[in-house]
Amino acid sequence: MKIVKPLLFCCFLVLFASFDANAWGYWAHRKINNKAIETLPKGMSGFYKYYIDYLTEHAVDPDKKRFCDMNEGPHHFIDLDHYCDYPCDSFPRYWKDAIAKYSEDTLNKYGVVPWYIGLKYYDLVHAFMDQDADRILKISANLGHYIADSYVPLHATINYDGQLTGQNGIHAFWESTVPEFLSYTYNYDVGPAKFINDVNKFTWTGILGSESEIDSVLTTERELLKSMPMDKIYCYEINRNNKITPTFSDQFIITYNTRLHDMAQRRLRSSIFAVGSLWMSAWVEAGQPDLDKLIGKATPDEKENDQ
Repeated sequence: MKIVKPLLFCCFLVLFASFDANAWGYWAHRKINNKAIETLPKGMSGFYKYYIDYLTEHAVDPDKKRFCDMNEGPHHFIDLDHYCDYPCDSFPRYWKDAIAKYSEDTLNKYGVVPWYIGLKYYDLVHAFMDQDADRILKISANLGHYIADSYVPLHATINYDGQLTGQNGIHAFWESTVPEFLSYTYNYDVGPAKFINDVNKFTWTGILGSESEIDSVLTTERELLKSMPMDKIYCYEINRNNKITPTFSDQFIITYNTRLHDMAQRRLRSSIFAVGSLWMSAWVEAGQPDLDKLIGKATPDEKENDQ
């Protein structure tokens, strides 16, 4: 896969985006990286816990980079329904096979997240082998983001924001509004991370799980909007411009979540386990280097070049 280096100039849109911590699932990405650290075994956990603030805060860096780097977007999704219907048995799982069947331009147009996860995974393996603390942290934070994105159903469809079915805004509703509203009810204990022998297969299992949920995400909202009384669907709030705007009511959020059998929590928990397991697998594949000796030596924020 062609690796495109990030642009080296600053972008004011990144700064603007950072002011809204609730946009584009920022809360969920930070929570996933944060809780993934709790899954790690002895030999890793000390290093990762020491830098927990960095790994949590920088879980959203790839989303911020999208505002500046036009090549970043495809790393976050794959529109599987452009190519095939679930379970997409005929769709190539390996990059070289996918290029042989489709063009690289086509693959980049409709998203490359499964292969980019694999690319960043092996970057992390090499960072562990080199015992480069800065690279370990940067790549871990970014890899966690891409893995988490692959567990969002709307990252697996061309109808990613309901724009093709008149459901604009459902993307942020599903991955931000619902989990943030219900976060106090969530169980974040997913048990210990496990070594993943086949990273590609594991990654595709997560993505296909997302694809299998697409119809439920979209259909459930449409049905509720038709069946619930208007005064039960919306409430009103004053935005930053002092304008009254409609927003989904607490009752609508709870009903939607119940109809989906708590899907947002299930996918978030799966993300936490997947992130921890791939971090750990990269470390094991690198020979389980001693990370304790790297504690206190990393200064990733002082380096300009993102990994």
